[in-house]
Formats: sequence, C-alpha cells, structure tokens
Amino acid sequence: MKAEQCVPLAVFAALAVATGCSNGTRVSPPAPLPPVPAGEMPQAGSFCALPGSVVQTSIGPALVGGADAGVPDLAWLTLPKGFCAHVFANTGVARQLKFAPGGELFVASPTQLTTGANSGGHSAILVLPDDDHDGVADSVGTFLGSLVAVQGLLFAGGQLYYQDDAVIRRLAYNTGDRQPSAASEVATDMSTLPQDSTHWPKVFDQAMDGTIYISNGGGQLDACQSPPPLRGAIVQLNADGSTTEVARGFRNPIAIRCESSHDVCLAIELALDYSAPAGGREKLLPIHAGDDWGFPCCATQNTPYANVVYQGTSTIPDCSGVAAESGSFVIGDTPFGLDFETGQWPAPWGGRVFVTLHGAYQSWKGARVVAIALDPTTGIPLPSSELPGSDADPNDMLEFATGWDDGRQDHGRPAPITFAPDGRLFLGNDWTGTVVWIAPVGLMRP
Repeated sequence: MKAEQCVPLAVFAALAVATGCSNGTRVSPPAPLPPVPAGEMPQAGSFCALPGSVVQTSIGPALVGGADAGVPDLAWLTLPKGFCAHVFANTGVARQLKFAPGGELFVASPTQLTTGANSGGHSAILVLPDDDHDGVADSVGTFLGSLVAVQGLLFAGGQLYYQDDAVIRRLAYNTGDRQPSAASEVATDMSTLPQDSTHWPKVFDQAMDGTIYISNGGGQLDACQSPPPLRGAIVQLNADGSTTEVARGFRNPIAIRCESSHDVCLAIELALDYSAPAGGREKLLPIHAGDDWGFPCCATQNTPYANVVYQGTSTIPDCSGVAAESGSFVIGDTPFGLDFETGQWPAPWGGRVFVTLHGAYQSWKGARVVAIALDPTTGIPLPSSELPGSDADPNDMLEFATGWDDGRQDHGRPAPITFAPDGRLFLGNDWTGTVVWIAPVGLMRP
C-alpha cells in the first residue's frame, strides 16, 4: 500500500494475519507464497506482472514479488490456471461497484445492514482512483457521505444516479470528479411503492435504448393474492420522475446489469427462503416487459409453492403464466451480483456473464463465482442450473472462483462484481470490505 492510502496498512495486515474468525475459530497466519516459476512469469506489461499479484501456476498459487508487506493473503482463492488476483483496496463494506467515465472505481459502502453484511461500512459512496496504474488504489476517499442505506449506483447521461434509502437521487457528474461538482436532485421517490425493511436495496442500470430499470423488493411474508399487488417489481424511470412497472413477482431482485451489444438487461432474484423442497430456486432472468416471476404464489413456471393458496380462497395458484428463468440456483447459495465479460478473456471464459454467489447465511456454503454462457445471437443466458437433476449442459455454468466456502468464514463473502473497461474483473466483499481484481495472465495494461 502507498503512504497516502486512506485505509491504513494495518487494516490490510489485520486481515492477512487474523487470529480469529467470525465463527470463533482460531486460524494461523498463512505460509508465505512461493515466487512464480521462471517459465510462468507473466509477460512484462501485463496486469498479472504487477507486484503483489497471486498467479495460479502449475505449482499452485505463486506470488509476483516486489509488493509492500502486509497485503492480505490470497492463496486461499482458487482460480483457473493462467489467471491472477490482486488486492486493490479495503472499503469496510462493499455492496456495489461501478466505474466512473474517467476510470475511477466507485463503491457503495452502507451501514444499514442486510443479512450477512458486516457493520464496518462508511455510510458513503467511496471513490478509489489508481492514477499511477500500479494495480492498487491510491486512496479510498468519500465522494458522498451520510448515506446509511446506499447500494445502487449508475453513471448515465452525464449524471451519477445513486440510492439514498427509498429515494433515487442524481447529480451532474463531470469526468474526473472526485467530489460533487453540483447539488443532487431527486430522480424518483420509490417510497410511492410498498417498501420492505429487509429488502431495502435498490439497484439500477441503463439499457442500450436509454431505459433505466430500478428494483423494488418484496417481503418474505407477502401473501399470495389474485390479482397480485405491485410490490416486488422492476420498474422503469420516466422522464417526469414517475415510474412504470415493467416486471413483477419478485421477493428480492438484488442485482440488475445491462449489456450493450444486444440490448439485454438481466436481473437476479432471491426467492423464498427455505423453499427448495417445494421447487424454489434463486433465478437469473432477463428483464422483459409484462413478465411475472411468480412470487409469492409460484416457485417457478407451473409450480406453485407448497400449501399456498390465493388469499381468502382455497384455490391453488395458476402458475402457467410465470416466466421461465435462464439460470437456476440452489436456495441459499444467494446469487448477488453480475456483470458481462466484454470479449477480452480467453475461452472458455470470454463473452460470459459472471455471477457472484454470496453463500448461505452463517456458513458461507456455496459462496463462489460462476460464469454462464450467453446465446451469441440474442445475448440471453443459455439455460443453466446447479439444481440437482437438472438436464442443463454443465458447460453453460462453469465454476470460476472458489475458496470462500472453507468452513472457517475468514475470507468473507463475494458480493458486487464489475468489469473494468481495461478487462479486469473487480470483486467486492461485504464482510471483509476487501476489493480485489482478477485478470488472465495475457491481459496487457493500456
């Protein structure tokens, strides 16, 4: 770390040599990593050749020397051979990552908690520049503070849109701004829709046609009604600040990300807790106008939740009109963030959508990163599933990064994810606050 880093080196050192875990287990300091074998040293000028990079080699994880001491150990993080990982910064809590037009990484770091996040956030939108391009943030500065419940971030049309609890605000943003250059205004007030105190995060992104989509969470105990009320939904932002429903039937649409090449927007839905025996599954899905995703009546298409009837009647819900998801995940594995690789990575990883799995609460079981294949014509994810008995092609959902699910809970949980314009994957952690980047060894620095 550099001397001007706002997060002191002691923070990184404490993470690297922790003597206790969140579950009370004692752990030993990690053994030093071996150097990268001479024949596998990344090419000079590549991101993976930067000091402090941990490269997956024929002998396992190996370290590119020359970094400052005290940077957290990444030997536990398992990647495909030919990839590297590098610590970028620590933000206390990282729940959303977005790159500004000038290349600075912006991080939403709330203090209002949701299940499985820690209490070390900054109540702020943070800005993390790397002006000297050494792979480590020069500083972790506050762009906007006093934001207890912040998650959604979006740079669009010369504006920075951000969540302030139930209100979506925006302010004029000039390339390179590291402090606001204008006052914020209300883009829309989501409190006009029913709110759930647990599923408070609002996430949003802009489609290729300019439409901004915004999520609104439902609640675990929502009743099955016919017709269903507007609650858990994805809406579009209108020019006058109002919103219009686009899709409904969500319990917790925790992530939205749009891909520009095919005008495709995807969302992640965290479905009814403990519903796996009744056909429940977490979902990766395309955003289409008029779609109903079934909650709280239906687990998936043609499958009502067990023992659920329409409120006030004994009628079993009709789930024939529920949309079919593109990707299916085990309840509790908790898909949390997603972003699209832009074609700079080698096969089989290039051109896929990468999804972080937050893991099960209290155990972190299932925490990892997967890469899902896209239809090259439409940009829609190919049918993929981790559910037992699925007939989906296993090559369409590949496991990319693992290590959080080690039974010790000392590495936190993968949460937000974003690809930088230069091709690196940036991954945030809402338990340790660490932000890392991952790259293939052949990815060259600009």
